[in-house]
Amino acid sequence: MIKVLFVCHGNICRSPMAEFVFKDMVKKIGREKDFIIASAATSTEEIGNSVHRGTRQKLMEHGISCSGKTAIQLTKSDYDTYDYLIAMDSANVSNMLRICQSDPQGKIKKLLEYAGSSRDIADPWYTGNFDMTYNDVVEGCSALLELLCN
Repeated sequence: MIKVLFVCHGNICRSPMAEFVFKDMVKKIGREKDFIIASAATSTEEIGNSVHRGTRQKLMEHGISCSGKTAIQLTKSDYDTYDYLIAMDSANVSNMLRICQSDPQGKIKKLLEYAGSSRDIADPWYTGNFDMTYNDVVEGCSALLELLCN
């Protein structure tokens, strides 16, 4: 079982987008029983709130539902639970290291690192550009899936 946790600041835009895009990719190749996929926040600001309407709309355009998802916060114990803790940007990495207290197993990486890029995934909360975020998420998730399934 491969356990993947996507993480962003509030868990209402980027990390749930990555969670549900990756779940959809895994389902399309018939490997959903091989994975546990979730997402979380580094902050407490949005805990309990639903996925941002822009993310919901972008996912729906691609036939992906995120129904029922509400924001949760990353915990120190998540480090032991998950094999991959995947940040959307550099600030998330810093906050994840603070919450987890270290990364001795090298589990914490930015999503686009899997696609060979050091770029952050821009936060659509600030940019309003859910298309760009979606494209980056797909690029990173595709590269991650290729790594994990080959």
